[in-house]
Amino acid sequence: MGKVAVVLSGCGVYDGAEIHESVLTLLRLSERGISYQCLAPNIDQMHVVNHLSGEVAAGESRNVLVEAARIARGEVLDLKDASVDDYDALFVPGGFGAAKNLCDFAVKGADMTVQPDFLRFAVGMHKAGKPIGLMCIAPAMSARIFGEGVNCTIGTDADTAAAIEAMGGKHIGCPVEEAVIDRERKLVTTPAYMLAGNVAEAASGINRLVDEVLAMC
Repeated sequence: MGKVAVVLSGCGVYDGAEIHESVLTLLRLSERGISYQCLAPNIDQMHVVNHLSGEVAAGESRNVLVEAARIARGEVLDLKDASVDDYDALFVPGGFGAAKNLCDFAVKGADMTVQPDFLRFAVGMHKAGKPIGLMCIAPAMSARIFGEGVNCTIGTDADTAAAIEAMGGKHIGCPVEEAVIDRERKLVTTPAYMLAGNVAEAASGINRLVDEVLAMC
């Protein structure tokens, strides 16, 4: 097996990639002996959130690619330069960055649009028949990537599930330790911190997701 792609949306649960989910994904890939490359769009974040207070930091601006480098220990590439041919699978951890930077679901809900660099890459992976794993809130983008009828989960949140259904997706309720598998489209989704109460609970579903995606390669 070759290399897989892990797309990060910044660094930090409130305005970027969820750090625990990101690290758990990289850890599981490493445990399985899989080579990976972190990618991120070279764009400004929607906004910056003070993770101590939870408040938006007025007047502050941060770059998604630069922030993602914190998680990737500097080993991150600009998503716009990524070629589908170079990767066998795609993983996308959650965090509000997935709903604020990779798309605008956090603002527009079912009327969301997906960031162009990410959409090009994700749709390209899908069309090439390569499996994709989306975690936490990231599955909210499923219908935009895979089209109507795609099976996915964000756990049990009724409002988010309704938005997914409004976009043409089929939401399936799922506990934190499980994953929903759409074998026809080669998509695996898991709730992660949409339901997890601690890092161990998040790991249970993420490990399942990684293993199921790798089995489809």
